[in-house]
Parts: sequence; C-alpha cells; structure tokens
Amino acid sequence: MGEVKCSSTVFFDAPFWVAIFERYEDGKLYVSKVTFGVEPKDYDIYEFVLKHYYELQYSPAVETHVKEMKKNPKRMQREIRKSLEKTGVGNKSWQALKLQHEQNKLERKATSRAKKKAEADRKYELKQQKKKEKRRGR
Repeated sequence: MGEVKCSSTVFFDAPFWVAIFERYEDGKLYVSKVTFGVEPKDYDIYEFVLKHYYELQYSPAVETHVKEMKKNPKRMQREIRKSLEKTGVGNKSWQALKLQHEQNKLERKATSRAKKKAEADRKYELKQQKKKEKRRGR
C-alpha cells in the first residue's frame, strides 16, 4: 500500500459550516463532506477528527495526480494564508462529492421503489382476501 495523504477544509456554505475531508491514496482522491451547524472552533474539529474520522463515508475514487514537491517554508506559509482567505474546494473534490450524491440518490430511489411495490402488493392481497370473504358470505 502506498502513501496516504489527508487534508481538510472548513468553509461557510450558507447557512451552514461545512468540512471537506480529502484523502489521497494510490493516485486516487476520496472525499467526504460533513455539515456542522454553527461555526466550529478548532478544538471542535480536532475532537471530531479524533472521534469520528473512521466513521466518515468517502465518495468513490476519482483518478488524480498528486505532485510531490518540497517547498520553501515561507512560501508554504504564504500559500496557507492565501488558501485561508479564499473559500471553496477543488474541482476534483466537488466531482467526487457529486458522484457520491448521485449514488446515494440512486440507492434511495431503489429502496423507496421496493417499499412502494411491497406496500402495493400487500394492499392487493388484502383486497383479494376481502373479495374472497365476501363471496363466501362472511
């Protein structure tokens, strides 16, 4: 198994605060989205990561290329400051989240369709049973 890199981004997506957790593993990107109600403090996010990181449901993998470059510490600080000023998440992350959303939607449709069919079958059987009872004169 190769190297695994994780990162998280917290931003305000009106009316909620949202955290995006990205995991790069073997050239693939996995993304998970967590919605917080009120603005989370640093210690809230840290506690969430400690307690619930392994419960996160990541999206299906999206192929990506991660550049491996060593950076000057001052340049890294500038880039971190810039990334904190701008809000949003990368395109690949949104694609992965959209893919996960579509899969969840398909699963919900399938389960609701099965429930509706089961309910219709149950009602039909009940109706047939009532017809038979009426015919027998009960």
